[in-house]
Amino acid sequence: KWKGEGTTQNLESIVIGRCYDYIRIVNPAVGEKNCSQIWEAFKNAFINKDPCSILPKDYELFINFTLHTIPPNKSLFWENNQLLVNSFADRGRRYMSLGDTLFGFVGDFLYWCGQADSPGLDYESCPTTVECENNAVDSFWRMASITYAQHSSGVIHVLLNGSADGGAYPQPGFFADYEIPNLQRDKISQIVIWVVDDIEGPDIDSCGAHTVKTLETRLKTLGYDVTCTDNNK
Repeated sequence: KWKGEGTTQNLESIVIGRCYDYIRIVNPAVGEKNCSQIWEAFKNAFINKDPCSILPKDYELFINFTLHTIPPNKSLFWENNQLLVNSFADRGRRYMSLGDTLFGFVGDFLYWCGQADSPGLDYESCPTTVECENNAVDSFWRMASITYAQHSSGVIHVLLNGSADGGAYPQPGFFADYEIPNLQRDKISQIVIWVVDDIEGPDIDSCGAHTVKTLETRLKTLGYDVTCTDNNK
């Protein structure tokens, strides 16, 4: 028994349904995609395997089937404020966060894992990050984050939570460890950081201070033009 939540019930129907929802309604501009094929590639990344030995590269075929262009100036990276990002990006109408790409949309808020030597899904429990890093869900999001960063261009936006425990720019974190290293310097004109505090929440971190300063320094050292705004109206 693992400590994490088990596979989301009806996973196959949800993944295939989300795929059709995306290509028909959310973002038909991506063109035709084979949703059954996408489900098979997704499932085959982790099925019949030890749930603690799934690697990001296991999702390569899934990524190849779901990949599409991310419009320039539309990328929105984030840490610790997923619901704000979802409403602000407006399903890709204003920005296209990772969850607004087809590959991110399909997996958002779901849990899944398989079992060694069994074609079934484990609906009882799945390993948490603490139990093992190379679990099916974390490796999926690592691969998705790497892909998202590689295909982002123009002005890049980063939305951070100034009220987050431990600071707005967590290290280790997906942005620090998988996204920044995979940004393509020659495709990016500017990086715009927005630090927002929770409504009524504490002001723990802000531009030019603490972890945000660490981030600004890192990006400038890498040669990026960086601006930062606190609590942008």
